Amino acid sequence: MLNFTFQNPTRILFGQGRIADLKDEVPTGARVLITYGGGSVVATGTLDEVRAALTGFTVHEFGGIEPNPTYETLMQAVELARAEKIDFLLAVGGGSVIDGTKFIAAAIPFAGEPWDILARQAPITSAVPFGTVLTLPATGSEMNCGAVVTRRATHDKLVFMNPLVFPRFSVLDPTKTYTLPPRQVANGVVDAFVHITEQYLTYPADAKVQDRFAEGLLLTLIEDGPDAINEPIDYAVRANLMWTATLALNGLIGAGVPQDWATHMLGHELTALHGLDHAQTLAIVLPAMLDVRRVEKHAKLLQYARRVWGLHDGTEDARIDLAIAETRTFFESLGVPTRLAAYGIGAEAIPPLLAQLDRHGLTALGEHQSFGLAGARQVFELAL
Repeated sequence: MLNFTFQNPTRILFGQGRIADLKDEVPTGARVLITYGGGSVVATGTLDEVRAALTGFTVHEFGGIEPNPTYETLMQAVELARAEKIDFLLAVGGGSVIDGTKFIAAAIPFAGEPWDILARQAPITSAVPFGTVLTLPATGSEMNCGAVVTRRATHDKLVFMNPLVFPRFSVLDPTKTYTLPPRQVANGVVDAFVHITEQYLTYPADAKVQDRFAEGLLLTLIEDGPDAINEPIDYAVRANLMWTATLALNGLIGAGVPQDWATHMLGHELTALHGLDHAQTLAIVLPAMLDVRRVEKHAKLLQYARRVWGLHDGTEDARIDLAIAETRTFFESLGVPTRLAAYGIGAEAIPPLLAQLDRHGLTALGEHQSFGLAGARQVFELAL
């Protein structure tokens, strides 16, 4: 096991009815800006519940944060927060709203050009505190300190991480996911699944706890993912799905183990250039990525085949083939296509994607920092 330091300061309020507890979590006298996305939190009554829980606080609202939140939109929220002297943020929504709110939190007190937080990894010395009310289990953003933001004008989709943007608390009420469209539920399952594999499908590090933890989370997604789509009002299923997605990226399974994240980096460029959902890009890239890098991931792929998919017979290569095929079949069974062609993207799209990776300096990726543009080309070609 590798050396590691682990600390997660986010307080979790899990279960039905926990939005009412917001009044005890938001600092007394805070000037609050509620951030949210489209109209779903309005239509479902979730925003009304949040407003009721914050009775007595000075509250402003900023809606319209899009999936794959954009710098252009988020900067409008920053300007509003500065003008209204906001000192606490509350993100109500899924990972995009929470990611966007992390950027807003960091940008409000930032003295320079806020885009530098992403483009230049400019140091952050302070951030406005914030909490979250999660409505879409997927990204794990509700319990980590990372965020992804897109700049629409330049087709850049970039990541920043900083301990100052851990949420102070997150409310996880599984009933708030009952009305999610099947596409969003499926995307959430795929997103969480690939978060786990990025930390698990690397090379053995004798980290037995992390491996078994990761495998248990994967099995939960395989078992409950389809049920969440077919039986939307099932508290036990939604509760397990919500908690699995949070644990997939709160630092626990990644502590002391090598991590990859090449699948995400290639996926980000697909979103930036073609507008695909984040999870759709992961479903496209992961099976091809595992196939192209099967030699360096050989031992963990065999473990994955055995422990997650129950594959014990045949040659090692045959078991790896089957494990990759099972992964692809699982994503497809959720209604998430795993081929570029299914999204109308052909071979002509590959050179611009590679150019984007090169422009962003993403030429030495993976757990060994050995996955470059030649490998990326192979992955995209295999994903056609």
